[in-house]
Amino acid sequence: MKNSSLILNLVLVVAVIVIYVLHFTSGKSSTPGDVLVKGSAQLTDLKIAYVKVDSLIVNYDLAQQLHDEFTKNQEAYTKEYAARRSKFEEQAAAFQEKIQRGGFLTEERAVQERDRLVNEEQEILKLDQELSTKLAEMQNTNNQQLVDSLMAYLKSYNVDRKYAYIFNSSGILIGDEAHNITKEVLTAMNAQYAKESK
Repeated sequence: MKNSSLILNLVLVVAVIVIYVLHFTSGKSSTPGDVLVKGSAQLTDLKIAYVKVDSLIVNYDLAQQLHDEFTKNQEAYTKEYAARRSKFEEQAAAFQEKIQRGGFLTEERAVQERDRLVNEEQEILKLDQELSTKLAEMQNTNNQQLVDSLMAYLKSYNVDRKYAYIFNSSGILIGDEAHNITKEVLTAMNAQYAKESK
């Protein structure tokens, strides 16, 4: 039993040494970013690059304009909702006070006013949902516009560069800065946007 274990260990050590020697004496060198791929008996260079999309979005002029428009609409919607809500709260407080001092001539009139206030509150809640939906749709449209703009530019950019892959850096934990094309892409996209917005 001990002999078979010893023989098995010796075979494994020899196999590891052979793999080690083959790996380090193969004479092939590769540069970071160029991966060798076997395909129908030939080796091809695989060019890759990456873009820091979060950095690009923060500094892209179109993104800033879309953000400013979104913020302006958000503030207008918030102001509209706050005004309606404030008016409703004033009316509800006045109704409560009138009830306490017996200001309604009939109970029927008090019920009508209460029902009107309940309907008004429902309308305010509906307005809140509509405005939230509009903002979410606007945000989605803005995001899609930015993605479309980036993808359109990268397609034309890659015609000459011929990268096999251009990654979003959010999935890359460590990357060689030589493959980071964010600054180049951002400068070109801002120049293109400035030309189109004139």
